[in-house]
Amino acid sequence: MKGTCTHSILPALGLVLGAALAGCGGEAEESSPVIRPVRYQEVIASGARRERSFSGTAQAGVESKLGFRVPGSVQSVSVVVGDTVKKGQEIARLDATDLALSLQEAEASLAQALASERKADADYGRIRGLYENQNAAKSDLDAARAQAESNRAQVEAARQRRELARRQLGYARLTAPVDGAIASVLVEANENVGSGTPVALLTSGSRPEVEVAMPGVLIAQLREGETAQVAFDALPGATFPAAITEVGVAATGAGATFPVTVQLTADDSSVRSGLAATVTFRFESEDGADRIFVPPVAVGEDSDGRFVFVLEKGEGEIGVAHRRAVEVGDLTPEGIEIKDGIVDGELLVTAGVRRIQDGQQVRVLAGDD
Repeated sequence: MKGTCTHSILPALGLVLGAALAGCGGEAEESSPVIRPVRYQEVIASGARRERSFSGTAQAGVESKLGFRVPGSVQSVSVVVGDTVKKGQEIARLDATDLALSLQEAEASLAQALASERKADADYGRIRGLYENQNAAKSDLDAARAQAESNRAQVEAARQRRELARRQLGYARLTAPVDGAIASVLVEANENVGSGTPVALLTSGSRPEVEVAMPGVLIAQLREGETAQVAFDALPGATFPAAITEVGVAATGAGATFPVTVQLTADDSSVRSGLAATVTFRFESEDGADRIFVPPVAVGEDSDGRFVFVLEKGEGEIGVAHRRAVEVGDLTPEGIEIKDGIVDGELLVTAGVRRIQDGQQVRVLAGDD
C-alpha cells in the first residue's frame, strides 16, 4: 500500500514542479522596453552677426475674398485666374430678375403711398376750412391731421424700401474694390451662391510679404523695421531686401514657434503669390559673444547636478536620448542660458525630460522640426 501511494504521488509532484518551472521561465523573459514620446528643438546659438534662415511662402500684401452681398444665381463670370483688374471692373454678375421685380414692387408701393398722402392732405385741408368756419368738430380736425401725418410717414418708409431694392439690384454686379490681380475664381456660371460666399480672390499691394515660423529662443531679438533678405526657389541667384513688418506675440503650433512677417522693400513683378521662399535674418548679441538659450522645461536637476537630454535621431520616429551635464547661467526672457554642455545645431529634448533616462529609446512626436 505504501509503495502504491509513493508511485501515485511522484507523477503529480512532477506536474507541479513543471508548472512552477514554466512560470519561472515566463517571468525570466525580458519585457519589451517602454518607448516614451518626446518633443525637441534645434539648439541655436545667438551671437554677433549670426545669420539664420527660415522657410515661408510668398503672399500678396493684401488678399481680398470677394463675394456678393445678396444671394442668387451666378449669371456670368468676367475674369479668369491671372487677370489684372482695375478698380470698378466687373468680376461677376448675378441673375437680377427677382431683384428687378422687387424694385418694381417697391416703386409701385411708393406711388400708392404718394397717392394716399395727397388724398390725406386734401381731406385735412378741407376739414380745417370747415373747422375754421365752425362747420366741423375738433375731433374731425384732429383725425384728419393724424391721417395726413401717418400717410407722410408711409411715404418715407416706401422711399426707404425703394432705395433698399435699388441698392440690392446694384449688388447683383460684383466689381473690384481696388486695382489688383485675380488669384483664384471660386464659382462658375449658373451656380447658386449665398450672401458673402467667396467668388474670387483678389490680390493687391505692390510689395509681396513672406511669413515664417520663428523659434522662441530668437523671437525676442527681432524688432519691427529690421532688415532681412529673401530668396525664392523659383528665382535662383536673386535675393530681395525686406523689412520686418510683424512680430508675433503668441506661439503657434506644437513646436512653440512665433509668426514673423517680412515685406519686400521694392516691387518686383517676378515675385508671385505662392512661391516658396527662404528668409534670412541677422542676429547680433550685445556683447558680441555666442550665447545659447533653451526653454526652462528642457533643463533637469538631481543629485548629480543640472542636465539636459540631447536627441540622436534614427530612422522614422525612433531616436535615442543621451543625458548631458550642463552649466547654466542667467534666466532671461529668451530662456535659460547654457554656458557649457551643448553646442549649436544639436537637438534638445524639450518635452518628456522627466520620464526618460540616459540611452533610452524615444519616439519623436510629429511636428517638432
